Amino acid sequence: MPLTFHAIMCFPRWGLVPLRLVVGFGFLAHGWAKWSRGPSGFGNLLAQIGAPLPQGTAWLVTLTELLGGLAIMAGALVALVSIPLVVSMLVAMFSVQWRFGFSSVNTVGLTPSGPLFGPPGYEINLLYIAALLALALASPGAWSVDAWLRRRRRLQRPGTS
Repeated sequence: MPLTFHAIMCFPRWGLVPLRLVVGFGFLAHGWAKWSRGPSGFGNLLAQIGAPLPQGTAWLVTLTELLGGLAIMAGALVALVSIPLVVSMLVAMFSVQWRFGFSSVNTVGLTPSGPLFGPPGYEINLLYIAALLALALASPGAWSVDAWLRRRRRLQRPGTS
C-alpha cells in the first residue's frame, strides 16, 4: 500500500515516536558523555560558571540526563520526567549559551582543515524544550510505557472494554 495522506492520518499516534526516540537519545548521549568522563569534570565546569554545589549538581544533571533520556525513549512518565529536563535546558541556556546568541552553529574562522566553530548558542536548548513540551502535552504515542499503562488501566476498570 502506498504511503498516502489517508494512511498517515490513520496512525497519528505514531507521529511522536521518532521525536521521542531522538530527544531521549540526545539526553542519554549527553548524560553518558558526562558519566564516562566522570561527573566531577562536569562539576569543575559548573564551578567555573559559579553554579551552587557544583559537584552535587554535576551528579544530579548527569543522572537526570541518563535516566530522563531512557524514560523519554521508553515513553515512561514523559510529562513528569520532562520537568527536570526542561529545567536543566533552561539553566544551561541562561547560564552558558545565552551570551553566544541564538545559532547553535557559530562559525568563527576557517582553517586549512575546515571551518572553526565557536561556542553554541541557545537554539538547541529551545528545540529540546519545545520537543519535551510537545511530548508531555500530546502523550508519547505508540510503543510507549505510558500508552501501555493507559490501556492496562482502561481494561482493569469495571464496565469498560
